[in-house]
Amino acid sequence: MTIHSPANAVAIEAQTRCWLEQRVLKDNLCPFAHQPYKNDLVRIIVTDSARQEYLLDDVLHELRHLASLPAETLETTLLIHPGVLEDFHDYNDFLDLVDGLLTQEGYEGVFQVASFHPDYQFADTVEDDAENYTNRSPWPMLHLLREASLEQAIASHPDVNGIPQRNIALMQEMGTETLAADLARCQNMAAQVE
Repeated sequence: MTIHSPANAVAIEAQTRCWLEQRVLKDNLCPFAHQPYKNDLVRIIVTDSARQEYLLDDVLHELRHLASLPAETLETTLLIHPGVLEDFHDYNDFLDLVDGLLTQEGYEGVFQVASFHPDYQFADTVEDDAENYTNRSPWPMLHLLREASLEQAIASHPDVNGIPQRNIALMQEMGTETLAADLARCQNMAAQVE
C-alpha cells in the first residue's frame, strides 16, 4: 500500500483503531488505555516519512505538540509510520535514537515512548511466540506517553506488576494462529476503507 494519500492514511488509521479496540482494549492489555480512548484524548497520526531522520523530526513535532497541551485536552499520541522501519531490527535500533531525542530535548522524565510493530519480538522469544502479540500492531508505531499520567495510573492500579504475566498468559491461551488471524482481519478491514 502506498501511504502518500489521504485515503491510505484513513485506511491505516482505521486498521489501527480496529487493533486498539479488538485487541488492546477488548483484551485489557493496557488497563490504562480505556479512559483516554473513550474520552477522545488519543491523537493518531499517520506520517508519510520515508526516512529515519524525517521520522525523528515527526517524533519531536509530536512531543512538542503534547507538551503544549494539558493532559485533559490530549493525553497521548500514536505516531504510525508505515513507510519507514518496516524491519523490526531497524525499528528496535531506532528506539535508541528516540531515547536520545528525549534526553536532548529535555523530555526525559516527562515523556516516554512505547513500541509496537507488526513483527515485534521480545528478547528471549522465538518469532512465533504468542506473547509477542502484546506488542504486535498493524503498522510500525511509536506511542508517546506522559510520564506523570502513567505514574498516576500505576499508583491507582491494584496489581501493576501482574499485568505483563497476565497478558502473556492470555496470549498463550489464545494461541499464535488466532492472534495472527485477528491481526489480519483488522488489516483487511482497513483495506476496505481505501
